[in-house]
Amino acid sequence: MNEELRRLVNIDRVIHEPARLVITAVLYTVESADFLYLLHATELTKGNLSSHLMRLEKAGYLDIEKTFEGKMPRTVCCLTDAGREAFETYREQMKAAI
Repeated sequence: MNEELRRLVNIDRVIHEPARLVITAVLYTVESADFLYLLHATELTKGNLSSHLMRLEKAGYLDIEKTFEGKMPRTVCCLTDAGREAFETYREQMKAAI
């Protein structure tokens, strides 16, 4: 198996899932984003977005900070250094494959 195909076989499946790919792509371009921003940018449902954010956090690719502004909850997400590196690696693997 050539090197390019080997890289595709070993692609990061956490990021490769389409919804998580969109989330990481959006977060890669900003320092941080709140839940509502991600909700509108990704066009996912609240439950679906929440589920994918938890999966990215579990993988160590995302930090999630939950606070309150007055009585309103606010969830802010940002990519970790590991998340940024994983996204960059994923991008390079896809460029090489294409």
